[in-house]
Amino acid sequence: MGAISVYILPIFLLSVFVMAFVNKTNAFDHFVEGAKEGMRTTVSLVPNIVGMIVGIKVFLASGIVDAIANLLDPILTAIGVDAHVLPLMFLRPLSGSAALSVTSDLLSIYGPDSGIGRLASIMQGSTDTTIYIITVYFAAVGLSEMKHALKLGLTADLIGFIAAIVSVSIFFG
Repeated sequence: MGAISVYILPIFLLSVFVMAFVNKTNAFDHFVEGAKEGMRTTVSLVPNIVGMIVGIKVFLASGIVDAIANLLDPILTAIGVDAHVLPLMFLRPLSGSAALSVTSDLLSIYGPDSGIGRLASIMQGSTDTTIYIITVYFAAVGLSEMKHALKLGLTADLIGFIAAIVSVSIFFG
């Protein structure tokens, strides 16, 4: 017998069709209505996503990340953090793909077993794309008051970054 995970989706679909038959509902019509609602939601999110992407591109093109990294390099070096991970710390709350690109670059340049590679990997795994999540999900449900969620999410990201730094220093010296 193979893994049960292979059978979960077919069993789920079969149970949906059986329940629809028992309840005498048209499952296909419900599916089509759900797909229509999903398309409406997707179309309504496009302006928010485009605005966020443009903002991220402007932020990256401005050179501010490099300027801040150069400014904070002595402080980061004093606490044992390489300034090369600072762009990751700025980008991770904004964009998962941009942060993954930075992490990939750091891993290809310094290697996955280097201090920078380990720190970047742990930061990538212990933080989230807070601003992206808030932008998309709040827009999807029509909420506009997001300051408390933003503060809490960015605080959680900061804690994740600090925990990554502490973890790397404890476990990898």
